[in-house]
Amino acid sequence: MKAKLGIAPIAWSNDDLPELGGETSLETCLSEAKAAGFLGVETGGKFPTTVAELRAALDQYGLQLASGWFSGTMLDNDVTSEIKRVHDQLVLFRALGAPCIVYGETAGTIQNVRSAPLGSRRTLSEDQIKSYAKRLTEFATYCSDEGMPLAFHHHMGTAIETERDLDLLMAHTGEAVHLLLDAGHMVFAGGDPLAVIEKHGSRIIHVHAKDIRPDVMAGLDRTHQSFLDAVLEGVFTVPGDGFIDFKTIVKKLAETGYEGWFVVEAEQDPIKAPPDAYAKIGFKAMYDALRATGYQIEDK
Repeated sequence: MKAKLGIAPIAWSNDDLPELGGETSLETCLSEAKAAGFLGVETGGKFPTTVAELRAALDQYGLQLASGWFSGTMLDNDVTSEIKRVHDQLVLFRALGAPCIVYGETAGTIQNVRSAPLGSRRTLSEDQIKSYAKRLTEFATYCSDEGMPLAFHHHMGTAIETERDLDLLMAHTGEAVHLLLDAGHMVFAGGDPLAVIEKHGSRIIHVHAKDIRPDVMAGLDRTHQSFLDAVLEGVFTVPGDGFIDFKTIVKKLAETGYEGWFVVEAEQDPIKAPPDAYAKIGFKAMYDALRATGYQIEDK
């Protein structure tokens, strides 16, 4: 089995909290990601959005495009409108060989609202999820037909946050809706990443490797503190610095036959957690976990 190690730029520059790394250049992010050993990066707010410019930026550091986030609004939108919104990103990603587009449902999200407590996020009934799933499947089918699979990202602060939410979404969507597994977000939401792999492993096409600081998570007041407050408190960190057992997660993924990207991601305060140092910690932890499980880690 083959694996690729990538990293997300959010450790260097947080698009939702510009005070966290807002002054850090894209060049610093890319050079330090490469120096830490990573083969690829996901996109962020500072990345070019044209094929020529993005290819040049990645090629300068010998990096591949490991995917990137799309702020979907299908929950409140129609398929035709959403297709228009995704078009340019889809074309960009396809041209640069990205494995998928990461779809996060941002209609009504509180993930970027500092004043919104974690407990105030939008929730859906099963009937609402069924309706949403039908439109999402149609949208995902379009993306797949255009050569860019969709990987759905369950995420704190959104309408699809918990294991129950995700189970219902997977039950009511078609096979075109693939899954991004994010162990950190699932644990934060009170779920079990291993159970998610057991139930939905055949749908997983992309992996985010994000760890949790358990003391910070346990100390949060979810009736008053927001997702961004949690980030500032340091709830997230890289594999190797938290308490999630990534060796077991990688082994479980291997049992499903998963091959592809493992993307280290941890939004943190770069003053408290220097991105270059933590990138190296995350790389080593995931490299060791992958090698121990028998993965062949691609380096080009």
